[in-house]
Amino acid sequence: MMKTILAGTVALTLAGAGLALAQQTPPRDGPRWRPNAEDAAIMVDARIAALKTGLKLTADQEKHWPAVEAAIRDLAKQRADRRKEFSDRMAARRNAQPGDNTPARPDAIDRLRRGADAMTTRAATLKKLADATEPLYKSLDDNQKRRFGFLMRMGARADAGPGRGPGNGPGRGHWQRRVDNDR
Repeated sequence: MMKTILAGTVALTLAGAGLALAQQTPPRDGPRWRPNAEDAAIMVDARIAALKTGLKLTADQEKHWPAVEAAIRDLAKQRADRRKEFSDRMAARRNAQPGDNTPARPDAIDRLRRGADAMTTRAATLKKLADATEPLYKSLDDNQKRRFGFLMRMGARADAGPGRGPGNGPGRGHWQRRVDNDR
């Protein structure tokens, strides 16, 4: 009798858990929230503020901050422009009527070239970020360097989303792929 009650309890618990999990999953085909330009700008401001606050810069370190902030903002602007361009292309393709002069879907070579151009532009901007950040990073103590790595990764994860481009899987965003590649 006790085994029957226990088996029934386990079965009801598993069924209830399955129903609870099924209710929590958002529908895949439903509309998803997508940040607009204002939302994205506010998030960039918040990430920059979090980075600066988390580092607790000294007066000597503070002089290096404006270059870092400008480089992060340039990278965020470049990403926003890339997302807008992608969104406009997709909207034009969706709204195209038969017989319009809308460009056809790009072939594999066009996509490779477009991806290569995007990577080249992104690489140059990341190089500018690295160059701007180096003087500040060298002036940080070990604890600040650890927080810097964590906060930069956190800023990247928070912005991961659709249209990230090739190689940007979940958890990778617009600031950088990884601060400390030696891990």
